Amino acid sequence: MKVVTIRASALRDLMDCPARFEAKHIQGRRMPKGGKAQLGTAIHKSTAAFDSSTLAGQGLTADECTAALVDAIHKPEEDVAWDHTELKPSEAESIGRALHTRYCAEIAPTQDYVAIEVKCEALELTDIGIALTGSTDRIRRTEAGFGVSDLKTGGRAVAADGHVETAGHAVQLGVYELLAEHGSGLPITEPARIVGMQTGKTAKGQRVGTAEVHSAREMLIGTADSPGVLEHASKLIHGGIFFGNPNSMLCHE
Repeated sequence: MKVVTIRASALRDLMDCPARFEAKHIQGRRMPKGGKAQLGTAIHKSTAAFDSSTLAGQGLTADECTAALVDAIHKPEEDVAWDHTELKPSEAESIGRALHTRYCAEIAPTQDYVAIEVKCEALELTDIGIALTGSTDRIRRTEAGFGVSDLKTGGRAVAADGHVETAGHAVQLGVYELLAEHGSGLPITEPARIVGMQTGKTAKGQRVGTAEVHSAREMLIGTADSPGVLEHASKLIHGGIFFGNPNSMLCHE
């Protein structure tokens, strides 16, 4: 069976709308990134710079690390279609700075990170013809062991009551667990953690918080009696079953 390489983030596309997965990840079609997506990229870059500095003992301040955020917004490495009726670059910078500062002050000091942006070139699962690749945002250490942490930004990432949205993320987190273990050599035994950051335009809507997701890897692998998501993904990809899903918010021409 031919081995098809897919990124961790692509698996969610496949489960949501196989037709979109085929267009993006098989045919290589591309569209410019939206402003909200680029804001997420910018926050990932600046927070990774801060956490990497802390881990290495370099001592960069939160403010010094915002340079990575500013560059990602105003000097992006890929095309970005800023929708000026929804989010301007100046607004994205303001939101990003606020969330970066809150993350560095409220989230980072409570975490014991042992690795930042852990890359895994390829984890081959030859029996189902899939190779997983990608990078894991963070690996954290707890008293009981190691677990992955993933940063999620968005307009609904954290509710007003502090609840962090976890629905729909288990598949991607399960892949990150597999990749983190393969790439770092550390046993990933603790629940995955989402670090949510609410990208509201006002201070009231710029919230941060964390929540755990249990048994993400088990959902991927499955059991002898109940095939997991990866086996289902293999059947779709190798069978060429790339149907459109009209119930997907992102399914369109």
